[in-house]
Amino acid sequence: QVQLVESGGGLVQPGGSLRLSCTASKFTYAMSWYRQAPGKERESVASITSVSGSTNYANSVKGRFTISRDNTKNTVYLQMNSLKPEDTGVYYCKAVLDARNYWGQGTQVTVSS
Repeated sequence: QVQLVESGGGLVQPGGSLRLSCTASKFTYAMSWYRQAPGKERESVASITSVSGSTNYANSVKGRFTISRDNTKNTVYLQMNSLKPEDTGVYYCKAVLDARNYWGQGTQVTVSS
């Protein structure tokens, strides 16, 4: 079992920045961020592996979001810059361990003027 605790969401104006954090109760191989906007399906935003630190991003966030992790703290971060209203949604952290997916409770991000 893995417990994930997310933080860092909030209300921000377009063009602003936020940093999300997700801390796992134990070390996991891959960690990712997903988001779900109202009325839409959950979509992958970014992912990072533990050993090589290899990253992947959705096209819609490339150049604006940066995923990173601190393995000493079992924590993954999502730095979000140049935020747009379409980035609004609930952001979820996902971890993979022993071929099982674990999800956090989600943190709300609202981009609005």
